[in-house]
Amino acid sequence: MSGGDDSTVGQDHDAAVRPGHDSTARRVLSALRHDPPAVVGTVVLVVLLVVGVAGQWLAPYGINDVNVDQMLRPPTWSHPFGTDELGRDVLSRVLVAARVSLQVGVVSVGIALVVGVFLGLVAGYYRGWVDNVLMRCMDVLFAFPVLLLAVAIVAVLGPGLSTAMVAIGVVYTPIFARVTRASVLSVREQVFVRAAVSIGTSDLRIMRRHVLPNITAPLIVQTSLSLAFAILSEAALSFLGLGIQPPDPSWGRMLFDGRGFVTDAWWLGVFPGAAIFLTVLAFNLVGDALRDVLDPRQLTVSEARRSTT
Repeated sequence: MSGGDDSTVGQDHDAAVRPGHDSTARRVLSALRHDPPAVVGTVVLVVLLVVGVAGQWLAPYGINDVNVDQMLRPPTWSHPFGTDELGRDVLSRVLVAARVSLQVGVVSVGIALVVGVFLGLVAGYYRGWVDNVLMRCMDVLFAFPVLLLAVAIVAVLGPGLSTAMVAIGVVYTPIFARVTRASVLSVREQVFVRAAVSIGTSDLRIMRRHVLPNITAPLIVQTSLSLAFAILSEAALSFLGLGIQPPDPSWGRMLFDGRGFVTDAWWLGVFPGAAIFLTVLAFNLVGDALRDVLDPRQLTVSEARRSTT
């Protein structure tokens, strides 16, 4: 009897949720289409994705092809971004390095998303001492400056791409945990959650089918914004020599290599720096547009403005 009621409640709730999700998706797409900065950001991200996937085939030269006759040459038709101190083509290295930034951003934010959402779900749903213990642990991590904590983790695990992704993932886990917990606390008091509890639905099923689908909006916004900061964090770690190791290219590592040629070879820092700037700007533009559409507080402000006009 209880199982049948649970199924009915679950089906009714799912039926109620799907139209809302479809409406939200349409609202997001419509907002992105009519927001010029978001369109620009989306185009830049699509180009970055293509370059990240096909960079090694788009690169006109090998990323580690040394040519002593072409050392520190300024931009020309044959080398549009110039060459570095070893005669390597800067354009080829910038294109291939895009894959590193995408990989670090996606993997590290994915780690933070999975771990942070799990901890936030448990803390927000059970509350009490569970909430206190988990959130105090998150507060300890959150108290450290982002880069300082990432450097400390990499110093313990050793430099490299994998450890950089783990370090950045750990650094941003408290943010996702806090966002998730705050959303769960409000959803937990909704009628459909109380109904599921009253008929004996398991906690795991409630969190998976009733709570999690209703907190996706703030998580989407936080993910888009965290990707930008993750790429900045990777560039900072690589600049300090704690991220990807030579001879593999990274935008941050290229900035580090070009720091001694600021006056004699400006292109060594300008082009990888511009790549970082455009990527972070694109993620922020898309993230701001998503926040305007999905953040309930932004929706309330928008509706209030429409009602007064």
